[in-house]
Amino acid sequence: MTDNAPSLSSRTPLTVLGTGAMGTALVRAWLAAGHPVTVWNRTPARAEALAAEGATVAASAAEAVAASRLVIVCLLDDASVGEALAPADLTGRDVVNLTTGTPGQGRARAAWAAARGARFLDGGIMAVPPMIGAAESGAFVFYSGSAELFEEHRAALAVPAGTRYVGPDAGSAALHDVALLSGMYGMLGGIAHAFALIRGQDIAPKEFAPLLEGWLNAMSSLVHVAAERLESGDFTTDVVSSLAMQVASSGTFLGTSEELGVSTELLTPYLDLMRRRVESGHGDEDNAGVIALLDGSAATA
Repeated sequence: MTDNAPSLSSRTPLTVLGTGAMGTALVRAWLAAGHPVTVWNRTPARAEALAAEGATVAASAAEAVAASRLVIVCLLDDASVGEALAPADLTGRDVVNLTTGTPGQGRARAAWAAARGARFLDGGIMAVPPMIGAAESGAFVFYSGSAELFEEHRAALAVPAGTRYVGPDAGSAALHDVALLSGMYGMLGGIAHAFALIRGQDIAPKEFAPLLEGWLNAMSSLVHVAAERLESGDFTTDVVSSLAMQVASSGTFLGTSEELGVSTELLTPYLDLMRRRVESGHGDEDNAGVIALLDGSAATA
């Protein structure tokens, strides 16, 4: 240990409730960094596996919570969080909930924790377990809720993954999480359709993959165009490819899929939204105009 390295006693003790794949990855990262970690899991055998690596296994969730001021919760769902914490005394505890949930659940759980004497942070993990604790993996966690809690425990929270605090609204982390994942699933849908088109044709998937990657990377700048249009309210200035033009050419995409026997079920929902926007008199907009159909603002415009 160097003179500048933190001593073991200075590393924040913490409790982790839930030792599934993600919880286990988090525990291992904190143990590797020298943090004393107490763990609990509904299935004890899954927690016992971490004992050999230095974790202390608690017999109950209440016992685990009592062992540390900083309590990390990484369970199946919000109902599991409530059930696990119900018997515990949360007075003076700092609860960081990394269980995937909705914005509304995050806000409700924050109020629930506050009523029981705890500070609360909700988190959205932007990573899969192998990325946790891995240098340069790009893993990070959105946090929202108590700014004081976040600042006090920032160093410990940054051990398994990067940290991004997104405000005092406890629902904000979940909203950021789901919004990014929604964008990912839309992209995955497009990737799936593209590969379905070339599968069985005289195009090797491994040769096609870099072409698709390069095209998607080139088009990724459209997220900034959409953001600018949403903030300015101007959907028509400097439009390069109007919705009217895109809808007029959509038959090519559908016809190609039909010729190749490829289902259009991933493609048609978005094409239908573009068509609806054009039919409502907004054909001179670009694709950002479709957002108005999704968030309901088109009905009030």
